Amino acid sequence: MTQAAQDAGVPLVYVNRRPSDLPSGVPYVGSDSLLSGQLEMGALAELAGGEGNVVILQGDPANEAAVLRTQGCQEVVDENPGMTVTKVQAGNWYREEGLAIMENWIQSGDPINVVCANNDEMALGAIQALKNVNLLDQVLVGGVDATADALAAMAAGELEVTVFQDAAGQGGGGVDAAVKLINGETVEDYVDVPYVLVTPDNMADFQ
Repeated sequence: MTQAAQDAGVPLVYVNRRPSDLPSGVPYVGSDSLLSGQLEMGALAELAGGEGNVVILQGDPANEAAVLRTQGCQEVVDENPGMTVTKVQAGNWYREEGLAIMENWIQSGDPINVVCANNDEMALGAIQALKNVNLLDQVLVGGVDATADALAAMAAGELEVTVFQDAAGQGGGGVDAAVKLINGETVEDYVDVPYVLVTPDNMADFQ
């Protein structure tokens, strides 16, 4: 697709999901998924006092965001000698898959202290599984996206942290980049739209 657009002289901008090996001159507008995993796990590690067993609910493993968010979570765990990643499994971004995976992990009997989920939907599934067996008060859960459901769970004291991905900022940035290219202006190859950590202290800013 990229080559076809370039051959036809049509300006092209990618938003939110970056293809591999993009040539210079084809901008990507989005957020650094590695940072979202680092922000999420950094906050969870602080809440856990740098101790405990961590499980990671990964999105679609073929998706760059899933790979980088998982990597960010793992990097923070590696910086905390008292923490260990004990399980990683793909829930493919779905709440029901997060619930089913968490149920299996609970049934295994292995202790779990922290759930670092690649998105809020899987985090909410994990929360439901933990609530079903009255274990939620013993486990810290985080997600990414700051969805309405996630913020409601945070207000209820069920979700500890999430990370805001600015969809409107990405969409607007994509349009701005396209307009500049059409007008013959130069656009950076990577236009960053920052992630923001969301906790109970600032969640009102995102509701």
